[in-house]
This record gives sequence, structure tokens and C-alpha cells, in this order.
Amino acid sequence: MLKALDLNQVMVIDIETVPQFPSFQDVPPHLQELWEQKTHYQRSSDQSPEEFYEKAGIMAEFGKIICMSLGIFSIQGKSASLRIKSIFGHDEKEMLLQFSALLSKQTPTLMFCAHNGKEFDFPYLCRRLLVNGIEIPVQLQLSGKKPWEINHIDTMELWKFGDYKHFTSLNLLAAVLDIPTPKDDINGAQVRQVYYEERNLDRIVTYCQKDVITTAQVLLKFKGMDIIPTENITIVT
Repeated sequence: MLKALDLNQVMVIDIETVPQFPSFQDVPPHLQELWEQKTHYQRSSDQSPEEFYEKAGIMAEFGKIICMSLGIFSIQGKSASLRIKSIFGHDEKEMLLQFSALLSKQTPTLMFCAHNGKEFDFPYLCRRLLVNGIEIPVQLQLSGKKPWEINHIDTMELWKFGDYKHFTSLNLLAAVLDIPTPKDDINGAQVRQVYYEERNLDRIVTYCQKDVITTAQVLLKFKGMDIIPTENITIVT
């Protein structure tokens, strides 16, 4: 599958997000009320809005982006390499401006690839760009496009093969496809704690980069190609 896909035109992406405020008590009162309304049907009967606030990072209305890792392939014959650049920090708007400036130098037909990207990464980015008053880059614009004109790639969607009920984590998919992945010291559920309590953004950046590497390897497997050896993966600072 994906035989015609030109990997030189693909950017693999992963984002890490956290709640906009360290705790529910720090949230302005009017947003506390809106959070309670938004999550009313998601919370269990004995779970308060404050207890549920640790999940605020996954909702673009109440969360923010703290890291974006971007991977670009270089394919020469049967040899592949991957370069990864991360944009991260505490100022989301500045990060998104850097991201937008980077995309302005890329071809308008650049394709994004992410695991569960169509449900999370791509719409989250667009929403946060809009919130920060930044024009959505042409590569992310979907308005007015027909379904077959949207060239985003979602490795989880590819694995579904049309099954709308099926969810497979990136780690599970990598294991099934025999893709070696480094042992992570954190997972997605711990990002908020590492950011606000441990104040260790570097750990989160490393975690984000590992997800980009794994997603890129999964995409290669879908194309029937060999995965990229570690020595052919470069982290650009």
C-alpha cells in the first residue's frame, strides 16, 4: 500500500499539550463554569470538575501546545533518513509563529502525517492557531476541500482499513509491526505532571521526538520499506 506516496513530500508531526493553567483553582471563574458544562457528560457521577481538570490538555479550548516535533524524510534510492526538529517552550504563540514561518518555506502540497492526527493533532493545531490570531498555514487549511482533496496521512486511520470502531495506540501498532521503540520514562498521561510539577520540558521534548520517529517507521512499514536505522536519524537543534 501507499506505493505512490512520495515520502520527500511528507512531514511527520506530533504535538504535546497540557492544561492552560497548573490547576483548576488557577482557572478564571467564567472558564471554570464553562469547563464544568463542557465535561458534564464525560465525568463520572462522583467526579468533580476539579478532579477532571487534569484532562484539560486534550481539549483545545482549555489546553495549550508546549511542544511540536517535526520529521522530514530524505529518500535516496532504497536508503532513507529522517531529520527531526522540535519547537517547544512556554510561549505558545511564539511557538506557533515559528511553526507557521517554517511551513511558509515548504511547498503548499506538503503532506502531514501523524498517529490519530485527524482526530487530535491537526484540528488541535488549527484551533490553537486561530485562538492565537495566527493565520492557518495553507498546508492545514481544509475549508472548502472535498474529502479526496485532503492529503493528511493518519497512521491509525490507515490501520483501521475502514473499521470506524477500531483504536490502536502507536505503541501497540509499533509492537505488532515489529518496530523497536525505546523504553519511555513517561507516557502521554504524565505530560501535565512533568510540565507543571517537575518543570522538566526537556523530558517531554524527548518523548515527543520518539513518537515522531515511531510514526515515521510505521509509515515506512505501510509502504513496504525497511525502517530507518538509528544512525540515519538526526535531531536538529
